[in-house]
Amino acid sequence: MAPSATELPVVINKAQEKEYTSGNPDLCFPTDVPTGPPSFEDKYEERKYLKQRLALAFRVFAKFGYSEGVAGHITLRDPVDPQSFWVNPFGLHFSLVTADDLILVNHAGIVVDGGRNRMLNYAAFAIHSEIHTARPDVACAAHSHSVYGRAFCATGRTLDMLTQDSCVFYKDHALYDNFAGVVLASEEGKHIAKALGHRKAVLLGNHGLLTAGKTIEEVVAYFVLLDKCCEVQLAADASAAGSGKPLVKIGEKEAQNTWEALGHSASGYFMGLPLFQTVEAEFGQRTFLGRGLEPL
Repeated sequence: MAPSATELPVVINKAQEKEYTSGNPDLCFPTDVPTGPPSFEDKYEERKYLKQRLALAFRVFAKFGYSEGVAGHITLRDPVDPQSFWVNPFGLHFSLVTADDLILVNHAGIVVDGGRNRMLNYAAFAIHSEIHTARPDVACAAHSHSVYGRAFCATGRTLDMLTQDSCVFYKDHALYDNFAGVVLASEEGKHIAKALGHRKAVLLGNHGLLTAGKTIEEVVAYFVLLDKCCEVQLAADASAAGSGKPLVKIGEKEAQNTWEALGHSASGYFMGLPLFQTVEAEFGQRTFLGRGLEPL
């Protein structure tokens, strides 16, 4: 069966087919590292587990200073009803979000479950509902008004491949340069979803960053990394402007090889786990690798 338009191509690394001057990308991670969240036969148990992971994701965002007033949202496709998603209630600081605070929003934008505060940020619905609809593979999407993300999104361009980290987004991020104001119309959400396409990230012009993926952990890891890449790009641009010397960019072959090593969903999941380890303690937890499964 041919892959759908929303799937990233599967990378097959065979030494006899392709040479890698820095080594085979398959060697980047040990073969026994976890590549995704646990599987559940009971979808309600899966919901409970994932809601706690989503609460931890907001705590990670808070640690990095991504809570900007009432802006920003991370959504999780509900495993029980995949046409609905969980999101943070409007007006609650990221650092205070618990699993019980999250609200469940259906395909019509109606809050059908959640905590005491069931106020919905309609911009979250307008954007995320269209992404979840257009991308059946996306379980989680995140958007926030991070400082460096906003600054770089005012430049009207995508990232240069300047560092190893930038290559995680090689041909895997896009620019949506039409800022029309606060996103309160589903049609604008459709435009953003179209700009994202099959990629893991989109730069929203004059607005901020958005990342999407199969797991909460990878989406958080991608967002944090993308914001740092924006910071590096801005610093490098300033340095080049001051010195008059052009930036040294990574070649396409090397960028592709690096993406093959670090740019896939499984590596994103594993790279996100250390971030979750740092916030587990806020809930009195410490688990092996920060996966929320084996208490230490």
